[in-house]
Amino acid sequence: MKVELYSWGGAEEVTGSKHFLDADGHLVQVDCGAFQGHRAEAEEKNRNWAFDAGAVNSVVLTHAHFDHCGLLPLMPKKGFEGNVYTTPASRDLASLILMDSAHIQARDIEYLRKKAEKKKQHFEKEPLYTERDVVDCLSHFVTLSYHRTIPVGDGLTAKFYDAGHILGSAVTVFNANRNGKKLSVAFSGDLGRKNLPILRDPEPIPPVDYVVMESTYGNRLHDPIEKAAEKLAEVVNRTVERSGKVIIPAFAVERTQELVYFLHLLSDEGRIPKVPVYVDSPMATNATSIFRVHQECYDEETKQAFIDHHQNPFGFNELTYIVNTEDSKRLNTLKGPAIIISASGMCESGRILHHLAHSIENPANTILIVGFMAQHTLGRRIVEKQPEVKIFGDLYRLKAQVAVLNTFSAHADYGDILEYIGRLDKKKLKGIYLVHGEQEAQTNLKKLLDERGYSSTIVRYGEVYPLEAS
Repeated sequence: MKVELYSWGGAEEVTGSKHFLDADGHLVQVDCGAFQGHRAEAEEKNRNWAFDAGAVNSVVLTHAHFDHCGLLPLMPKKGFEGNVYTTPASRDLASLILMDSAHIQARDIEYLRKKAEKKKQHFEKEPLYTERDVVDCLSHFVTLSYHRTIPVGDGLTAKFYDAGHILGSAVTVFNANRNGKKLSVAFSGDLGRKNLPILRDPEPIPPVDYVVMESTYGNRLHDPIEKAAEKLAEVVNRTVERSGKVIIPAFAVERTQELVYFLHLLSDEGRIPKVPVYVDSPMATNATSIFRVHQECYDEETKQAFIDHHQNPFGFNELTYIVNTEDSKRLNTLKGPAIIISASGMCESGRILHHLAHSIENPANTILIVGFMAQHTLGRRIVEKQPEVKIFGDLYRLKAQVAVLNTFSAHADYGDILEYIGRLDKKKLKGIYLVHGEQEAQTNLKKLLDERGYSSTIVRYGEVYPLEAS
C-alpha cells in the first residue's frame, strides 16, 4: 500500500488549510480553506490552485472556520464530484459562513465595478463564488456524528473525535486497510484547549501511526482559561472608569459566544458595571442561533444552564444583537461606556472596521484583542501597536489602549499539544507532521517534540511525504 501526505495550503502559514492523503491513488482532501493576509497574494492563491479538484475523491472538513472551509464552493466548480464529510454542527456553521462570504464578495465586486465605471475603466473581475455555488457545494455534504465510522474510499475509513476548538470541530482519524497493509493517520484540524466555556475538552484519540498537528501557538503558553473572566473584568472596569468603549474584534463563530457567556456571568455577579453590550454582526447573531440548536456539543456546565434551568447563556439584559445597518452606524455616536463586539476577527473586513475608525484615536477607548492575528492583517498591526494604521485607505493614529488576552484563544498552546500527543502510544507513533503555523512557532514546537524523542517534520508547501504502512 502506497500512502502519501502533502499540503497545498496551511503549510508554514496559518490560513488556507488544504491537506491531502493519497492511499493507492484514492485522494482525500482535508479542509479547503481560504488564504488571508496580503491581498494580492491571497487573491492569487484563492483563485489559482496547484492541484486538480476533479482528482479528489472525497473531502473531510475538520471545522467551519473560514481558513478551513472558505473555498469549498470552488471544489464543484473545479470538477469535484465526491462527498464532503463533516459533523452536523460544522455543516450548519459552514453554510452560514460561506453564504455570508458569497454575499460580501458580490457586494465588494459591485462596488469595484461602479468605481471603475465612474473612471471609465474596463472591469472584468468576478466573485470567487456566488450564493448559488454555495448551495451546490452544500448538496455534497454528508454529516457524521462523533465516534461513527464511515468509509471515505476503498479500504479507507474516517472517524471524528471532538477537537474542543469550536462547535462541531473534529480530530479526524483515518484508517487504511488495503492489500494486507494497515495505516492510521490523525489530522488535528485546529486543536482546542481544556476548560473552555461551552465546549467539551479535546477528546483523546486511539493509537495512530502518524499525526498531522496544527502548530499555531507552538511557541507560546496561554494564560489559564480560569483567569479569562478576571482579566476581561479588569479591561472592562478600567475602560468604564475612563468613560470609554471596549471595541472587540471577534470571530462570529465561537469567540463571540464565549465573550457573551463571560460577560453574562460577570454582569450577574456584579464584577462589572451594568454597561450596554452590543454584538454587531449579523453572522454572529445567526451563529448564536446555531449554537442554541447543537446542544450535543456542550460541556456539562452549559448543558445544565440550558436544560436544567432553562436559561440562555447567550443573552442577558444588557445585551443587544445588532443586525440592521443603520443600528450599526448609530453605535458610533454612542455617548458613555459600552462594549462592542464585532466581526471580523482579524480586522480585515466587516463592521469592525467602521468601529475601529471611529474609536482608534480616542485614548479613553480600549481595543481588546482576543484571538490570533495573522501576519499582514490590520489586527496584527494593532497588536504590534504600530503608531499609525490604515483603515479604508486612510491613516489613523493608534491612540486607544490595546489589550491582548490570549486567555481566550481556542487554539492549543505548545503545552496543550505536548500533553495531547503524550497520551498517544509512543511505540506506535512513527511521525508527527506540523501544519497551520508560522515559522517561529513551528520551529519551537519541532524542537520540543524532538527533545522528547518524537520524529517531527514541518510540512512544506507542495512537498510529498511518504507514510509507511505495516
